[in-house]
Amino acid sequence: MAPSLDDRLDVLVEEVPKMGKEAALAAIKEWGQPISKITHLIFTTNSGADCPGADSRLVHLLGLSPNVNRIMLYYQGCHAGASTLRLAKDIAENNRGARILIVTSENILHAFRGPDEAHADFLLSQALFSDGGAAVIVGADPDLEVERPLFEIISARETLILNTMEELGMQLREVGNLIFLSPTIPKHISANIEGCLLEAFKPLGITDWNSIFWVSHPGGPAILNQVEAKLKLNKDKLMLSRKVLSEYGNLSSPTVLFILDKLRKESLKEGKSTTGDGLEYGVLLGFGPGLSIETIVLRSVPI
Repeated sequence: MAPSLDDRLDVLVEEVPKMGKEAALAAIKEWGQPISKITHLIFTTNSGADCPGADSRLVHLLGLSPNVNRIMLYYQGCHAGASTLRLAKDIAENNRGARILIVTSENILHAFRGPDEAHADFLLSQALFSDGGAAVIVGADPDLEVERPLFEIISARETLILNTMEELGMQLREVGNLIFLSPTIPKHISANIEGCLLEAFKPLGITDWNSIFWVSHPGGPAILNQVEAKLKLNKDKLMLSRKVLSEYGNLSSPTVLFILDKLRKESLKEGKSTTGDGLEYGVLLGFGPGLSIETIVLRSVPI
């Protein structure tokens, strides 16, 4: 518990944008278009907070246009990966020709510490959270001659579960970033998840949750178990969420993008007809402080 925040942030201010750069370069390479076509940048991280921010540093690291429109999201929690997709959808649909580069980069250095008998949740966070970066490019009017869409964002909405503000949180203190996790988080999410889905899928008339593909932020095993039980999901629906959690841990904001990437690659590998495991519609879910639930309806595309 020694005060070491300054030293930690000195590392993060350099390393978070660097990892974001690597993820962005991979996304841009697959996209196959000149970097000069990026019109907007959304950068999110829970790792530090400085100004000029990680977004400004990434502009220099990537050589983006100095006129790129930037949005920097600090300390939004695990649902921030889904939040960036919601923001990007609005920007793309209101700015013809926009190409939004989303970058998520997390480094748990500022939250790392030894065990404390008075705070078992601190120890849990050490075991659960991990480092990672991911990037994706979003636009509303793809040029099918040179661009290959992976998914379509049909709708995106956020729900705040009232009276749960003390369930999950982060506090930046002299000793670093303190993460608080309540054991009742899975109960609150499972109690509210079906209402979020019913509202989101009402325009499509979908109420069979086994008829869609799933990209759910795992949070932890207990969240997945309770959501699965509440919605009577087949075991394969949350398989990729469990796989990413097992292989990488809870990466916070990049996690849903890791799962989304695995979904489209596994679909291709297994010879499925669409990027969504052969299904047309699916859901991407983000869970975070608030408690907040991000619900994004996706449409897959033919492979």
